[in-house]
Amino acid sequence: MRQGMRLAKSVTIEPDLIEYVDKTKGDASASDRVNALLRRAMIQEQCEKLEAAATEFYADAQADRTEAKSFQKAALRGFGMD
Repeated sequence: MRQGMRLAKSVTIEPDLIEYVDKTKGDASASDRVNALLRRAMIQEQCEKLEAAATEFYADAQADRTEAKSFQKAALRGFGMD
């Protein structure tokens, strides 16, 4: 578990989430368990954003490749006309 400076914050949590934390915390404190779950959710969200950015990037790259192929075909047809 990461240890560092912690800030006390007051948040409201739904009862079913509290129940889940209590059931899954083991020997750790509820605060440690909540921090671990939030960190995991944060990392997952970052991964999803990276995946979306990569998908967008490669979609653009594929479109650029399609344009390049069209240009190459036109150029080859032009060479054949000489």
